[in-house]
Order: sequence, then structure tokens, then C-alpha cells
Amino acid sequence: MKKTLLATAIAGALGASAAAQAATVYNQDGTQLDIYGNIQIAYKNVKNERGNYEDEIFDNGSTIGFSGQHIINPGLTGYFKAEFEHQADEEKSNGGINDGDQAYLGLKGNFGDARLGSWDALIDDWVQDPISNNEYFDVSDSSGAALDPFSDDVNLGTNDREGDKFQYMSPVWAGLQFAVGSQYKGDAEEENIRNDSNASFYTGLKYAVGAFSIAGVYDDLDNYDGTYTSNGATYESGDQYGITAQYTIDALRLAAKAERFDSEQGDADADFYALGARYGYGFGDVYGAYQYIKADDGSTYLNGDDTANEIVGGVTYNISPAMYTFIEGALRDRNEDEGDGVAVGAVYSF
Repeated sequence: MKKTLLATAIAGALGASAAAQAATVYNQDGTQLDIYGNIQIAYKNVKNERGNYEDEIFDNGSTIGFSGQHIINPGLTGYFKAEFEHQADEEKSNGGINDGDQAYLGLKGNFGDARLGSWDALIDDWVQDPISNNEYFDVSDSSGAALDPFSDDVNLGTNDREGDKFQYMSPVWAGLQFAVGSQYKGDAEEENIRNDSNASFYTGLKYAVGAFSIAGVYDDLDNYDGTYTSNGATYESGDQYGITAQYTIDALRLAAKAERFDSEQGDADADFYALGARYGYGFGDVYGAYQYIKADDGSTYLNGDDTANEIVGGVTYNISPAMYTFIEGALRDRNEDEGDGVAVGAVYSF
């Protein structure tokens, strides 16, 4: 997943100083409001399904965000975050801020953290991002494998995974932390493919000791079981789960992942095994990842292939605490070398 404006993602590329770029516009009587954002413009040249390179200058996720919190009592704080995207490369024709990224509100304190709204899937944050939370090219994951084989209407890797959620995350007890949540789709919602209301279930467990941490996540994808209204086909999505371990040595972070989409359709199972590394060399980061994918015979995910190898890598260079550039490349091992390519770009954070 491409970097977002969340402080943890920014710090991965620029160091801790970048997390302080947000401007506090109000801070009084226990209430604080911050404004933050970035402009990301990049160039890419990537092979299409016919094996031909296609290039363009594009917006790589420019965002403006607002966050706030207020102290209800010494052990309880209410908070919110709202992020919006715009197309910096063609701002005039795209009409400015025209898309949402994530938005949620919550309560946090000694009891943990409870939130409601729209944000990244837990398996994305805890399992997939430690391998390759890059600027443009990332290795594939089980969200991309969980495709509806009958229709293009629903793709389990799309933004629909992020909305209508409630989540509780515990405090850290002796290095141990857990999260549990649900995505609720009411029968009045247009994107609900089921004939009735339904609540899915996901959970995760994380443990950290010293420089080592390990996290596992399970998601039942239950909201995507049903009959698709566009063609009447019945689809059982299956389950998604994975585990990632990380170890940090000074400026070097190493990570390993095992992830699976366990399809109920019988021909779309896919396993993902990956290694990733990121090193801060003083003026930016050098990073890369290798992944081996094993899919069922005739899997729609690999277009009939049984296995695939992926390599992605890149380097960033910090021009200032608020600005950096990057160059990345990818080799996908697909038919006609689809997805192979390079990307370069620049980011200004505020």
C-alpha cells in the first residue's frame, strides 16, 4: 500500500521529524485541532497486459487532513481524523478536493482505543505494510487475490473494505496487544451484495519484545458472501489471514510475511511468502522486498499460472525535513511482464 499521511507512514520515509509537520491551529483547555497534508506528484512507466510500456505523470496520493482531540477526563480522550484527496497533477480539471481517504472518530484511554468510521484494513496495517509500504510499487497481497470471479462489481482489495467499521484495540500489556472489529453492511446500503444486513468479523494479535515483534490477523470477509445483483451469481468469499514478524537493528528493519486467501470458490486460493527490508542511510531510505506466490491450478489471480515471483525496491532522498524524492522499480513475473516498471516522484509534506 502506498504511503499515506498518517504519522507512522511519514516517519518511515523521512524520520521522526516529519511527524511534526502537522500545524496545530487550536490548542486550548484540553482541545487540539491540527491540519496536515502533502503533495505527491510522480512519473511512471509500467507494462500493460499486452506487454507494452505505458507512461504518465500522475498524482500519487496528495492529501489534506484534519485531526483533533479533547480531554474528557484525565483517563479518557475523544478524537477524530478526516483525510481528503485531490489530483495535484491535474488540479484544475479535477475540481480540487474531490475524494475521501479515511475518516473516523473514537475514544482512547487506559481502557484502550475504540473507533468508528473508515480506515485501512487491519491486515493491511499489521501484516502487509511492514513488507512494502512504499511510494508506488508494493508486492501483491491476499486482498488483491480475493476477487469476485463472476463480476467486476466487487473487488475485496478496494476501498469498500475500509468503511462502516467499528474496532476496539487493547492497551499494550507486557508487549501483548490485540484488536477486534467488525464491518457492518445494512440492507439499505447500495454496495451490500447480500439480501440482508450483515456484520463481518476480524481480529489481530501483536506481541513485541525488544527489537522483535510479530503480528497476526484474521478476517472472515463475510460481507462479500452472497448473490451479486448484477448477474445473479452466488459467491462465497472465503477467509483472509496472515502473519508478519519484524526485527529492527539500529536503522535497519527486516520483515517476513506468510499470508493466505482461502477461497470458498475452489479455484482462487493463493499463498504469499515475502521478505522485506528498509534501511535509513542518513539522507533517506533504501528498501526492497521479494515475494513468492503460490496459487491453485488455474487460479484467476495469476491468470492460470501456478506460481509467481515479485521483486520491488526503491530509494528515497530527503531534500529537507518536509520534502523528499524517490525512485522505485518492480518485476512482477506475470504474463507479458504485466506490472513491470519504474516510477520516480517527489513529495512535500506540511
